[in-house]
Amino acid sequence: MSTLEIHVGVDLAREAGSIKDALRRHEAGEAVQEAHITFESWEGLTQVLTSKRLEILRHLHRNPETSIRSLSKALNRDYKNVHQDVTALISAGLIDDHDGLRAEYDSIEMKMAL
Repeated sequence: MSTLEIHVGVDLAREAGSIKDALRRHEAGEAVQEAHITFESWEGLTQVLTSKRLEILRHLHRNPETSIRSLSKALNRDYKNVHQDVTALISAGLIDDHDGLRAEYDSIEMKMAL
């Protein structure tokens, strides 16, 4: 099961430690495959990850689509709105758009610094 970790707020010391640990494990021959996305603030996260965009992620996890048009038809939503949503999700790294549209993780874990 693959997990995407979303971080909100940045604890630079902790992030640097996580990167060093992943590099150490890689150098030791361990296969390291982690997915992390960091948002500077809660407001930044909520601007990108709206309820409609979460619906898109859930759909693409179960049913990858070949195009934005096919996605908008499957969701019965306006093409222009879906296009805006998909563009934002791709920019944030939440959708893979190489050879179609996919959300290639099984779960999302969120960590937020206080």
